Amino acid sequence: MIARELLGSAQVPGGEELRLYRHGRDFIIGLGRNELMSTRMQFSEEQLADLTIDRLSNSAPHILIGGYGMGFTLRAALQRIGVKGHATVVELVPEIIEWAHGPMAQLTADCLSDPRVSLRMGDVGDAIEQIAEGGEPVDAILLDVDNGPDGLVREANNRLYSREGLRFARRALTKGGVLAIWSAAPDHKFTRKIESCGFDVEVREVRARPGNKGPRHTIWFAVPR
Repeated sequence: MIARELLGSAQVPGGEELRLYRHGRDFIIGLGRNELMSTRMQFSEEQLADLTIDRLSNSAPHILIGGYGMGFTLRAALQRIGVKGHATVVELVPEIIEWAHGPMAQLTADCLSDPRVSLRMGDVGDAIEQIAEGGEPVDAILLDVDNGPDGLVREANNRLYSREGLRFARRALTKGGVLAIWSAAPDHKFTRKIESCGFDVEVREVRARPGNKGPRHTIWFAVPR
C-alpha cells in the first residue's frame, strides 16, 4: 500500500486547515478526513467550464472563476475561450497558488502564466460585488468554492449562496450570461433559492471521472431572466 506524503498545509482565512498530499502519482487536497479534490477525480470540475461555455453566445468570453483549486476548471476554460477570451481567477488561499507553482507545477501546465489569465488574491464574493456595483460585467461566473452551498471549509463562503450573494452575481453578468455553481451534492432547496433570485435554472448531475465513473456531483447553470 502506498502511503500518503504530506507536502504542505494552509490555514484558510477565517476557516479550516487544508493539507496537500502526494499519493503515488496523484495529488490530494484534504480537510481533515474529507478529500476536497484530487487528480484522480477532476472531470466534474472540467465540465464546470465546458458546459458553461457551451451555453455562451460570446466566442471570446470574459469569465470569472471563483477558486483555483488544482486548476482543472481554468485549464478546461482556456481550451475553449479562444485567443481573445479572458479568465479572471480569484483565489483566497495564497498557499494554493504556491502549490500550483511548486509541487504541482507539472500538473498546472503553466496555465497561470497564460496572457489570457488574470489572478486576483482575495474573496470571490468581494470581486463579484465590485463588478455588480459598477465594474465591467462578465459573461460567466464559475464558482467551485467550498463544497458547494453547504459550506464546509469557511463559514463566510455561505454569503455566496445567500439571496444577497446570488443577486450580486446576477447583476455582475452580461445579458445572457451564466452563473455556474459546482457542488459535491444536490440541494433542491438551493435550486428554488436561485430561481427566487431571478434566474432560470438548469441542474446537471456530472460524474467525477470520465466514462460515467466516480461520485456524482451537481452543477447549477443559472441565467438571469
